[in-house]
Amino acid sequence: MFDQVSEKYDITNGILTGGLIRVWRTAAREAIAPRPGLKVLDIAAGTGSSAACYAEYGADVIASDFSEGMIAKGRARYPDLKFVQADAMDLPFEDNSFDVTTISYGLRNVKDPDKALREMFRVTKPGGRLVVAEFSRPKNRLFQMAYHFYIQDFMPLVASLVSSNAAAYSYLFESIEDWPAQEEFAANMRHAGWSAVEYRNLTNGVVALHRAEKPLD
Repeated sequence: MFDQVSEKYDITNGILTGGLIRVWRTAAREAIAPRPGLKVLDIAAGTGSSAACYAEYGADVIASDFSEGMIAKGRARYPDLKFVQADAMDLPFEDNSFDVTTISYGLRNVKDPDKALREMFRVTKPGGRLVVAEFSRPKNRLFQMAYHFYIQDFMPLVASLVSSNAAAYSYLFESIEDWPAQEEFAANMRHAGWSAVEYRNLTNGVVALHRAEKPLD
């Protein structure tokens, strides 16, 4: 599915989010705090837009994704960025390899998100951090109703006009609706071993930016 939407993926995301994807990406970058010498694993990196942003700040970034189509598009766009095809539930990296492991809008598409959280824990160094940006639950009731209408009725119409595979977006909308709320996902992170778990709502909770640390011991 992601191979099929890779051609217009970034353009479609920008249109469907009304440009907010840039605001959310900035928030994720600030949470990651990329700098020279920082080793970052960006999972479900897609075409590498986020990973390239982190690399611009000097971080040593690996962009990983399950989709060959996404990686092919990313390599053509960012030839200096390192891409690795990888399954989030079985990462091809050594234990304790990265200072920061991050995933944006991809964890809800993994078959077993809890297993992926454990894999992220494994490859992150003790004292290292996890940053997860994911669609979540708006907090205001009226806003929640408007958002529900938007993703159920309006977004499919827009996707039919701008996406390279509009049918695929029906699944993506359903996956947003099925994803656990902020506190439930935070509990899942703790269960996977992460500590100092916290989250910040973006755009009234349309997106939640979750952060955690791997204990030193």
